[in-house]
Amino acid sequence: MFNRELFLETQTSRCLLCENAPCSHACTSHLPVSEIIRSFRFENHMGAAEKVGNVSCMDCSNPVCMSACRRKKLDSAVEIPEVLEQIRRIGVAAKPEVDLTTTICGVRCENPFLLSSSVVGSDYEMVAKAFDMGWAGVAFKTIGLFVPEEVSPRFADMRKENTPYVGFKNIEQISDHTLEENMGYLKKLKENYPSKVIVASIMGRDEEEWTKLGALMEEAGADVVECNFSCPNMTEEGLGSDVGTHPELVAKYVKAVKRGTKLPVLAKMTPNITNMEIPAAAAMEAGAEGLAAINTIKSIMNVNLDDFSSAPSVAGKTAVGGYSGKAVKPIALRFIHDMAVSPLMDRPEISGMGGIETWRDAAEFIAMGCSTVQVTTAVMQYGYRIIEDMIDGLSRYLTEKGYHSVAEMQGKALSHIVGTDELDRSGISFPKFNRELCVGCGRCYISCYDGGHQAITIDSNRHPVLNGKKCVGCHLCLTICPAGAITPGKVFSKVRKMKAVDAEAEKEAV
Repeated sequence: MFNRELFLETQTSRCLLCENAPCSHACTSHLPVSEIIRSFRFENHMGAAEKVGNVSCMDCSNPVCMSACRRKKLDSAVEIPEVLEQIRRIGVAAKPEVDLTTTICGVRCENPFLLSSSVVGSDYEMVAKAFDMGWAGVAFKTIGLFVPEEVSPRFADMRKENTPYVGFKNIEQISDHTLEENMGYLKKLKENYPSKVIVASIMGRDEEEWTKLGALMEEAGADVVECNFSCPNMTEEGLGSDVGTHPELVAKYVKAVKRGTKLPVLAKMTPNITNMEIPAAAAMEAGAEGLAAINTIKSIMNVNLDDFSSAPSVAGKTAVGGYSGKAVKPIALRFIHDMAVSPLMDRPEISGMGGIETWRDAAEFIAMGCSTVQVTTAVMQYGYRIIEDMIDGLSRYLTEKGYHSVAEMQGKALSHIVGTDELDRSGISFPKFNRELCVGCGRCYISCYDGGHQAITIDSNRHPVLNGKKCVGCHLCLTICPAGAITPGKVFSKVRKMKAVDAEAEKEAV
């Protein structure tokens, strides 16, 4: 059986996402080939199908798009005609009509998507381009009364099986522009983009600097002031994450900023702590209107076993730096949850970040209680253009689920996260095997035998066979299946299993 989803995921992930893509220029049907592939890759499947329309690429006698594909210079071209044909067969739903407006610290945003405080929002030209493409706002790269001396290089990525940017490390500090330059950028942005949200991220070295910076950001036209209590890369002690781990310092500096400005204050918290909700509550009690989380996680990327250096290597040395990217999303969601349900606070407004690449990632943060989301690492890898599918994908999801606004789904996931002692331990879900999708690789058998409960054997046709008496329903086999041929089966009671449900389980697994 042809697995359309697996085929499309495999092929679209091979696309290099070229700038000014040659495949689109080559298409004789004038389809935006690269945009279609990008939309599917960023989980906006309906949006991709709409761009294909009724054009069937299987009728094309001269697929010059594949000849133009730059991927073939690495190995082989993406199978573009078949990819577009399979996307066309997905079909298109009704055009989404939903309200994407939301707020950050009470300030209206046209959609939930902001650039987070980093290099992706560090001067006028960059942010203006992002605004023109649809981003609702920016948390401008952190501004201080000092300009740090940076190192080179300062970025490194974590790869797995040729997949880049699974994780990303930086050892970069705050803005390397002067205070005057940064204030000029903010003033010009607010003048030319009055409806966009400007969050001015700041970092002071003492109370006086925090107060002064707060006043200067209001003067520059910012809408919100973000206090950076979380950067792990500062060379001076008592800055960034050194502050965020001490509730008393967080409270003191929030109060200092409030003395200098009437703008709402967003406290950006550090994940380099066990209980983020404690300093977060201190920030809210001191007068902050909202919270931002998470910033990067302290990390050492690797060890080069030839010379024992670590990346990024600066003359053979490195430092503990900040880890971000898709790999940190589960950690970010956990901290967001902990703050959202904390009895120390009354459902604080949260701007979430950490591993957001697609509209689906963003929706998960919203469902966990965030009103807005912020993005950096995905922009560094793919560019500002990802906003197109973030907006369209979220709009289509909300329409499909019957929501009319972002607010209607905000926090919907919180009640589904419970303590481990509250989980139902009376049932067992056996895996269900799809024989037609199974390719007979035996990976499920290997993992179950070597890392599970020896509940799977392989028959003469190389198909898995389940032993219900041994299976504990852990679903390890499901997580490693490369063909998507294993899904959760029915839930049986453990009492029933004790009465020999192996025959029932094997029947369900077929």
